[in-house]
Formats: sequence, C-alpha cells, structure tokens
Amino acid sequence: MPPRLRCTASARGLTAAVKPSRPSAALLRPSTPAVTSAARQYATVAARGLSLPDDYVPPTKPPTARPGETRKAQLLRTYTSLLRSTPLVLLFQHNNLTAEEWIAVRRELKAAISAVPATGAESVDLASKAQLQVLRTSIFDVALKLVEFYDPSKVQPTSAPTATGKRVKVTYNHDLSKAAWKAVRGVTMGETKIPETSTYAQLSPLMVGPVAAFTLPAVSPQHLAAALSILCPSPPEFPAPTRKKNPGYYEAVTQSGLQKLLLIGARIEDKAFDMDGVKWVGGIENGLDGLRAQLVHMLQSAGMGLTSTLEGAGKALWLTMESRRSVLEEEQNGGKEAEKKADA
Repeated sequence: MPPRLRCTASARGLTAAVKPSRPSAALLRPSTPAVTSAARQYATVAARGLSLPDDYVPPTKPPTARPGETRKAQLLRTYTSLLRSTPLVLLFQHNNLTAEEWIAVRRELKAAISAVPATGAESVDLASKAQLQVLRTSIFDVALKLVEFYDPSKVQPTSAPTATGKRVKVTYNHDLSKAAWKAVRGVTMGETKIPETSTYAQLSPLMVGPVAAFTLPAVSPQHLAAALSILCPSPPEFPAPTRKKNPGYYEAVTQSGLQKLLLIGARIEDKAFDMDGVKWVGGIENGLDGLRAQLVHMLQSAGMGLTSTLEGAGKALWLTMESRRSVLEEEQNGGKEAEKKADA
C-alpha cells in the first residue's frame, strides 16, 4: 500500500487562492428590515388584486352532484361514453373466470376478428378496437338510465361568475351534474314512467350478477359472426374453428373460460336484442352492403308490383269501355238495318 501524502501549508494556501470570488447567498439577502417589509406588502397587495369571487367555479372542474374524483364517477363517465359511441354491445354472464382464462379468450377472439377481411365501408381496423371487458352492473345500469332518459339539451343555463367577476350564462349538463342525478333519481324512484318497449326496460333484468360486455365500434355482421363462432358457437350458422386451423382454441384454459360465458342479450343500434336477434344480425349475408342490396331490391320489386297493379287496373277499365262501346255500336247498326228492311 503506497504511503499517504501529507498536505503541506503551501497546498492549503493554493486551495484558498482558487476559491470563487462570487458573493455568497447570505450577502444577496436583504440586510435591512425595511426591504423585507416592503416586499411582503407588495406580495399582499398583489394577492388582493388577484382574488377570485367566492362562488367562482373553474371551467375545468364544473360542479357535480357527487365527488367527481372517485372511481365510481369515472366508471360512470366511461360507460356513458361507451354506450353513446358504440353501436354494438353483446352482454355475457360470466362465472368467475381466472386471469389466465380471460387472457386466452381475448387472444382467440382477437385472432378470429383479425382474420375477417375488411371490405367497403368496413375497412376500419375493428380488431384493434374490439373489447371484452367486465362490467360493474350497478354502475352500468345507471349509465343505461342516463343515456336513455336524460337529455342534456333540455338543461337550463345558470349564471356563474368569471375570474374577473363578470357573470355569464353557463350550462352544466355533463353526466355527473345535478340535472343528470335528478333524471336518474326520477327513474329509480318511479317518478318517471319507464315504457315497456324501451331499451332499458328490456335490458335492466339482465343487470344482475357478474356481467361482461363485448363491444364493436361498428355494426359489422362478418365481425359479429366471427366473435359468435368463438364466444358461443352454434353450427351450422356459426361453427367453431377446426383444431387444425386454430389449435389454441381447444386448449384446456380456453375451453374452461368459454364454458363460463353465456350470451344473455345485446344492444345494437340503441335497440335490445335477444340471442335469436343477435344470430340474425350475424347471419346477414355480405354484411351491411348485402342488406342494403336486399332493401333496394325489395323497394324496386314493390315499385314494379305497384306499377303493374295500376297499369292492370287501367287496362281492365279500358278493355271494359271498349267492349261496351263495340256492343253499343252493334246495337245501333242492327237497329238501322231493321229500319231499312221495314221501309223496303
């Protein structure tokens, strides 16, 4: 081990010589109490000049009926946005699937939807936007009430102050507002009558127990058929994939998870559908383009049938009049010939 070097007096002097000559922070502080009190008075006057009204409401944080920072409030906003922006929602009852089973089911579902060729208006990548998620049934039930029975456009504006103290008209009609809370409370307490034909009246009995939802951002019969062939296959309309084509579908974890899923209903284009209705939508040939072609053909056939009926009635009337005219002419001609014979 090398011996230590002792610091000599010359080295210590050199260190003191190279110290920075800048003043320290203590020298930059105000040394007199007059400067300190003046700064404090200036800060107090500035704070008084920027004071906000007592009833000021920030635009980024409107008033809510319940605390908006809670997880339940955020879930409610998520569900209402989902219902308003997603035209196809399949509801499944699940029976305690494990995390591994959910992963396996979602993997096979994504693979099946990705294999569907996108054509025409359905060229959007639906596979990346399709979701299978577990719902909080109580909060989802409230979201259904909000979407169907709450109209934000009917909320009256109120007067609120701005940061400068000027009062302006502001409308608080978001999903967590007091107006939304009153609408939901009216439905819950029976103050608002629920029509039996409404979507909520048909889906509310399903909001019991563990429920999961499969959502698509567009109504695509081909993608719906691919999802049904995985989640609830029913040959021959929606057969399950073969073992050779998709061996992962027949794994024990995947089959265990699929057996715990049961299709109980759907919400498609703001309408409630049962299992037969879902299968009918998934069985539309050639997707929406095929359905539009069938509708055009039906309208053309109806128009041609109506035209033929009107033309047939006109032709029948014309033939009747012509036959009557010929009969009258024959009678007149026969009467004239009889007169000529009598004169002769």
